[in-house]
Amino acid sequence: MRVCFLFNAQRHQLLHGISTAVDLSRREDCEVHLASPSEEHLDYARRLSSRLGGADIRYHRIGSALLSLAQMLTGGEVPPKLLTLLRGAQHLNRFDAIAVPERTSLLLRRMGVKRPRFIHLDHGAGDRAAGFDHRIAEFDMVLMAGEKHRTRMMRENLIREDHYAVVGYPKFDAADAARDPDWRPFADDRPVVLYNPHFSAFGSWDRFGREVLRSFAAQDRYNLIVAPHIRLLDGRAAATRWAGLLAEYADHPRIRIDTGSDRSIDMTYTTLADVYLGDVSSQVYEFLRAPGPCLFLNAQGVDWRDDENYGHWRFGPVLDTAADLSDAVDAARRNHPGFLAAQVAGFAETFATAAEPASGRAADAIVSFMRGAGRN
Repeated sequence: MRVCFLFNAQRHQLLHGISTAVDLSRREDCEVHLASPSEEHLDYARRLSSRLGGADIRYHRIGSALLSLAQMLTGGEVPPKLLTLLRGAQHLNRFDAIAVPERTSLLLRRMGVKRPRFIHLDHGAGDRAAGFDHRIAEFDMVLMAGEKHRTRMMRENLIREDHYAVVGYPKFDAADAARDPDWRPFADDRPVVLYNPHFSAFGSWDRFGREVLRSFAAQDRYNLIVAPHIRLLDGRAAATRWAGLLAEYADHPRIRIDTGSDRSIDMTYTTLADVYLGDVSSQVYEFLRAPGPCLFLNAQGVDWRDDENYGHWRFGPVLDTAADLSDAVDAARRNHPGFLAAQVAGFAETFATAAEPASGRAADAIVSFMRGAGRN
């Protein structure tokens, strides 16, 4: 059985599949490949694989002069997805299955890639409608983190019996192996607030980002880490937009801005932060692995209370302004016990847990599907 894990987007997606690929490569009669248009992504995957104990994985770069030129022009981590798929289609058609943490790769079927089964790897475990994309229904097999996703996907006819599995969250396995648990960003022991704005139109950065920085710069009770979703920072235009901001706060003793390092994707910040400040990112659920105070910025004035796409806003105060944030953080810490039960229940609903690591369960599900009734 030959399975290719395809990573055709920013490198944060590697953490949603690499531990499953490693586990699967250790199974009898399984040949695992990993493909990406980025040599840097392949190097990162090799490092992650080594941290996970090593694996017999074959790595492939999907490249061409055109792809290199397109990437240079955009300044992104990877070339435009469509160009990569066109370039790699013939190679990818050799596999029995293609496992991907995104949906654009389904276009391969229109490019003549008919042989492989397509397996959807859970990419985040949040509440936004984007995580329940209608294209998920086109996959042959869907892996998901927990009951929350299973229930909603079943209700929205995105999955069908014998073609999905609830396996937990393999990113936990990969991130635990990847990060340095002893690293600290500040020399003092002030509580750390993580501001984690999302890249989408429902995020808070455009309206509140600079105000958040000014608010924390003007106080001395908290340290602040600004670590946006990596897609907010991808590309030449984003780099130009952030240049002045980085220079302005480069020497501030209580503020660190991460523009896309490995620590911004391997749960370093969600693990060490004392308080989570965000908007619609699924990373709040990663923070709640150890429940703590949360605050959310409602930058669009959304009527969120009965909207399941904002289910995570039950876990802390929702603010319509970024003024006096240090006082708001004080209040969130003081009142956290009132949100604790909702946080614990939300985490349990989002992530299925078991004695076996999630990556092992995901590998089991892939083998079972490919060799069993799912092939029919």
